Amino acid sequence: MDQRIRRVVTGHDADGKAVVIADGYATAVKTVPQWPGLVSTDIWKTDAMPVRLAKDEPDPTNAPRQLHPAPNGTTFRISIVPPESDFVRNLDAAQSQALFGGVGNADASTHGRGGRHPLMHRTETLDYAVVLEGEITMLLDDSEINLKAGDVVIQRGTNHAWSNRSGKPVRMLYILIDGKLDPELAAALGNAHA
Repeated sequence: MDQRIRRVVTGHDADGKAVVIADGYATAVKTVPQWPGLVSTDIWKTDAMPVRLAKDEPDPTNAPRQLHPAPNGTTFRISIVPPESDFVRNLDAAQSQALFGGVGNADASTHGRGGRHPLMHRTETLDYAVVLEGEITMLLDDSEINLKAGDVVIQRGTNHAWSNRSGKPVRMLYILIDGKLDPELAAALGNAHA
């Protein structure tokens, strides 16, 4: 599975004509020693809503890596999720937190705080997740669902994990949108995982 992702970015020239301002492989590629085989590439990021559209702009993916988007922002990411290993299945809570620290947010890990799998995590985001290639299982607090290429998940701030039990790498597309928990839901979540 080729891990490089070609990214074409459009903009405008001095006369306002639509042009390509960048055409090449995305450079914000992240691997994590604690999760061998994971390759996560940030394609684009925004940090405001509505998004400011200028003639051109510097590559926003050159900023420090975070699992979640900036406040009022979005992150467009493509990841290759390797087959789940015994090493990953047997991570303790501290190792899980270190793994999530490697992808940009150690606090997202919920393993040891009600998460039933070492890759369980929660962020205050609305995530559009698309299985581009392969098969993967999404785990929730008390259930799981098998997904295949073409399936789409609308993940709404839930505690979840992606478990690749297929034996082959899976390519996923994620669009993460900054969110805020409703106060009633935040209170319920605080009680559920207290």
